[in-house]
Formats: sequence, structure tokens, C-alpha cells
Amino acid sequence: MTNSAKFDTWIYPTKRGLYCAAGDFYIDPSQPVERAVITHGHSDHARAGHGRVLATPETIAIMQIRLGKTCAGALQSQGYGSVLQIGDADVSLHPAGHILGSAQILVRHRGQRAVVSGDYKRRFDPTCAPFEPVPADLFVTEATFGLPVFRHEPDASETAKLLEVQRASPGRTILIGVYGLGKCQRLILLLRQAGYDRPIWLHGALVAMCDLYQTLGIDLGPLAPVAAATSTLAGEIVLCPPSALADRWSRRLADPVTGFASGWMRVRARARQRGVELPLVISDHADWPELVTTIAETAAEEIWVTHGREDALVHQIGLMGRRGRALAMVGRDEEAE
Repeated sequence: MTNSAKFDTWIYPTKRGLYCAAGDFYIDPSQPVERAVITHGHSDHARAGHGRVLATPETIAIMQIRLGKTCAGALQSQGYGSVLQIGDADVSLHPAGHILGSAQILVRHRGQRAVVSGDYKRRFDPTCAPFEPVPADLFVTEATFGLPVFRHEPDASETAKLLEVQRASPGRTILIGVYGLGKCQRLILLLRQAGYDRPIWLHGALVAMCDLYQTLGIDLGPLAPVAAATSTLAGEIVLCPPSALADRWSRRLADPVTGFASGWMRVRARARQRGVELPLVISDHADWPELVTTIAETAAEEIWVTHGREDALVHQIGLMGRRGRALAMVGRDEEAE
């Protein structure tokens, strides 16, 4: 069985994040550093203030929208599969299937292969490249839904549930809370795939990111800002940030049916706490069976778990005859999924 000490000489966790000494760079650091490799554009992974940033072109575009054009001293884009030598390490980016532009980071050093997955999912998502299993000696995984109870529903059944409620409630607005980067655009395309071709109405905070997706070639169909509506939008589907579900902003809508699209909607107590009438179990993270399958597919003997339900997954890794280690990385937001 692999001894983690052989990796600790060139890649290891620090207070700033996972550090690759072989290339003198950090992966998704939580504090400003001289050189960072970023897995994707969510704010708990992509932060402003780094000297140099390497990421996919889509992630860089997302960072510039969210953090500003000058969010780093220098921004370098790298497509999937290309190899860049940084110091004594060879670095390549591979699809993670989490959101548009999300990447796993493969670092090769002296015959060893470390794959840092960032956040990932295994379900089909028309808004991003599908997850690509990458063979590794060391695999660094998340565990947001790292408990056996988390088994996400099929996306199509959740979308069908939403549309059934919409058809049965012609006098009410269907108001769904979604995170603005990834979940919003994915739910829109799930609705399109289900045959919904009417305009989908957007809270103002969601418009800019949807515009970027369209600019980057992701056709979301007809969208409209709620601010331009001349009615209460009865019978229409409206998307908004989760924080706006109970905000005064929603009072303009017709007796809204409040929904929330998240893997956490599997937990009924969370839905009740938020006052969610229509919980939709739609997640941008792997569920328990997908985490276990992914770990097996990498063939890695050493697995590090960065954040989430670490203990249960580390225990499972041991049952699989592999060495597991919980890193307890700080600065990760498992709610914003």
C-alpha cells in the first residue's frame, strides 16, 4: 500500500491550500499567493489577489466577470489535455463535470501522478464538458455528499416534478432558488431538454452569468429579466438566488411556489428550515455511489479528502484496501453547490 510520505515531499496541504513544491504553486489557495492553479470559478476556489493564475479559458472568463478584469497579476489560460511544465512538475487540466470550465489538475513529478479533482459530478450536464476519469497514484477528492444516505435523484424526474407543479398552478409563480454560477444555467437547459420553450425569468443577479454562458456558446433559449415584467408572472418559471426566495423582491410575484434546486434538498429538515415548498434534488456534486465509483476508477492507492463528510469516505476508502487521509481544508463552502 502506498506510503503518503512519498507524496508529502512534493505536494502537501498548507494553511493557504494544497501546495505543489515541485512546481512552486498552490491549487485553489484560500489566500493570495504568487502562483495559483484554479480548478473552477466558484468563489470558495477562485479568489482575487494572486500574482499569476492558470486555469481553463472558461474559468478565467468567469473570474473576470465575478472578480474583475484585474483579479490577478497575470491570467494564463490552458485548454483541457495540454501539458505545461512548471518547475519540476508537468501540469495538465482535465474535465471535472462540475460547472463550465471546471477542471481536475493532473500533476506529474518524477514518475508519480497526483490528480486534484476540485469539485466534480458524474451526471450528464449540457453546460460543461463531462467528467473524465484520470489514472492517478494520488487522488484528491471532495466529499460534499460523502455519506451513504446521499443518492441524488435522476435529473429528469426532478425536472418533471417542477413542470408538473407549474402546470398544476396556473395562478402562481414558480420561484426556484438556484446558485448563479452553474446550477442556474444547468436547470435552464434541463427544462429545455424536457421541452419547456417559454421564456424563463431571471432575478437581476443571475443575468450577467447567463449572458456569459451564451457568449461562450451555451444556448440557454429565451430568457427575460423579472425587472422587465409587466405582470405578476403567474404560471411562469422564475429563477433567483436562494437568498431572494424570502426577500421583499418576491412580493411582486403571484403567490409564489418556492423551490430550491440543491443536493441538500435530500435532507427534509433543510427544506423545512428554508420554507421550501418544492425541493428539487439537483446537485452539481457527486453523490455517495459516484464518489466511490470515481475513487475506484482512478486506481489510486492514496486518496486525500479535502472537504465535506470526510470521516465516512475515509472509512470507505479503507474498506476498499486503499489509504485514505482527511485534509480538513479551510475555506470551502459546501452549501453553495
